[in-house]
Amino acid sequence: MGAGVLAMALAAGPAWAQNAWDAEGFDLDALVAAAQAEPGITVYDSTGKIVEIAEAFAATYGVEATGVKVSTGAQIDQVMREGQAGNVVGDVVVVQDVPPAMAQLVPMGLLESWTPPDLVDVIPEGMRDPVIIVSSPNVWTYNTEVYESCPVSNIWELTEPEWNRKLAMQDPLGKPTYTDWFNQMEMHFDEAVASAYEAHYGAPLDTDEESATKAWVKALAANSPLLTDSDSAAGDSVGARGQAEPFMGLMATAKFRDNAPDGLALGLCTGLDPFSGWMYPGIGMISTQTDSPNAARLFIRYLLTEEGIAPQSADGKLSSNTEVPAHPEDLSGVADYLDEMMPYSTATAMDDFDTRQDWQDFWRMNYTR
Repeated sequence: MGAGVLAMALAAGPAWAQNAWDAEGFDLDALVAAAQAEPGITVYDSTGKIVEIAEAFAATYGVEATGVKVSTGAQIDQVMREGQAGNVVGDVVVVQDVPPAMAQLVPMGLLESWTPPDLVDVIPEGMRDPVIIVSSPNVWTYNTEVYESCPVSNIWELTEPEWNRKLAMQDPLGKPTYTDWFNQMEMHFDEAVASAYEAHYGAPLDTDEESATKAWVKALAANSPLLTDSDSAAGDSVGARGQAEPFMGLMATAKFRDNAPDGLALGLCTGLDPFSGWMYPGIGMISTQTDSPNAARLFIRYLLTEEGIAPQSADGKLSSNTEVPAHPEDLSGVADYLDEMMPYSTATAMDDFDTRQDWQDFWRMNYTR
């Protein structure tokens, strides 16, 4: 336990309240009892489903909780302003923009992470600090009404003339998670991108760029993808029925909710070299200034249970708790292809933050309308 957490715990009340969340003396029943004695909490998340999750939590534990939707772009600024003013409203924040949280909010002492001691063994080591609540898959998609299977098998194909102006995706200049994806790919999987090139073209990549990832991003940008302001727009471009030559696309699995006989016809591309998609985490963070440290921790633990995360897992989001099964209502089927998803490393999130502008400039210089 960090010094800030210890000081806050001691100020909050008797030692048993602190030990309710301490790894050495963790006691779920004591944590619940301590939480019930505290003021209600407010939870920020970028999904409106946090409202129903907070209501279910309150009903389960008898602890008042209010869920508030705060857009991804506004989360960091709101937490920073509240912390600097000493007027904290958000006791728990499910941060969907990880790099600035790790680069700014944590060093400023505004937020901290806590992993439930009784769940440590079912959460992979790389997902514990900060604790990842869910990972959101962003996947390559195709139109199942036109194609029997994914029309490409290698991401380098998407840089070729056949897919010129025929790929729909969110604009990296407006969606920082995309530049984070580029940076993670370059830092951790550049050899896989180079190998995919050689597997497709039969010769090693020869490029003036400093990495295979930059070469691929440059070629993708130059192939004039349709840039959208939302996954919804990208999904409609790919999955709308009645098209003769539909777009390929990249989007969050939540868009698969619109699949229906009279809705969209989205299919998950599988078997792509080197990845069929990529994962982006939502981390659970607690305000260091909360008046309800036990309730905040109990809520984090609730989010890591099947019941707590069910409203989000229905959209294909995946819990870091390996014992939580895929939701039966997820229409994407991504849970069966997790080994094809590029993982996200929070250990290098600060590098993602530091290079965002560089990657945006790189995209801007190479994008062809």
